[in-house]
Amino acid sequence: MRIISGLYKGKKILLPTDKNTRPLKDLTKESIFNLIIHSKFSKIELEKSNVLDLFAGSGSFGLECLSRKANFVTFVENYGSVVKILKNNIKTFKIDKNYEIIEEDIFNNNFFQNINKKFDLIFLDPPYKEERIDFILENIIKNKIINKKGLVILHRNKKTKDHFSDKLKIVENRTYGISKIYLIKLR
Repeated sequence: MRIISGLYKGKKILLPTDKNTRPLKDLTKESIFNLIIHSKFSKIELEKSNVLDLFAGSGSFGLECLSRKANFVTFVENYGSVVKILKNNIKTFKIDKNYEIIEEDIFNNNFFQNINKKFDLIFLDPPYKEERIDFILENIIKNKIINKKGLVILHRNKKTKDHFSDKLKIVENRTYGISKIYLIKLR
């Protein structure tokens, strides 16, 4: 895996070696960024954006955002061995500002209440078997952590059946291999 564009273009990303994680493939990541940049539904200016990378893993998505000059990235990951890899990737890229790492379980009832930022872009890449997507999305809405014109990008397995709150609108839905990408906005 590598960074596709921007300041760190071509740099390799360290990946976990265990089977408990599923890194975001380069082709899927490139497709997501094409959607962010070119979709008629996305009004995101990445260079001015605050980004929340939930289930950040090795940091591939957030690092790509920083490479493309995002204003700030909040990485959220609580799997200890993967957090070490995320920190090593950030150190390797010599990133010393414009980010934070939160090592917490997002299913902790207080997690979303303790976030004191608003985000323009939220990337949600849970394990494919995770079924509590509605809990996460409801908390994003309830705790008002996304800007009114913000965008949630959800990465799922194409066979997964998810149900979404009527407070959200799926503005685009794409399939890439076994991945399904949703672009979601507030109504």
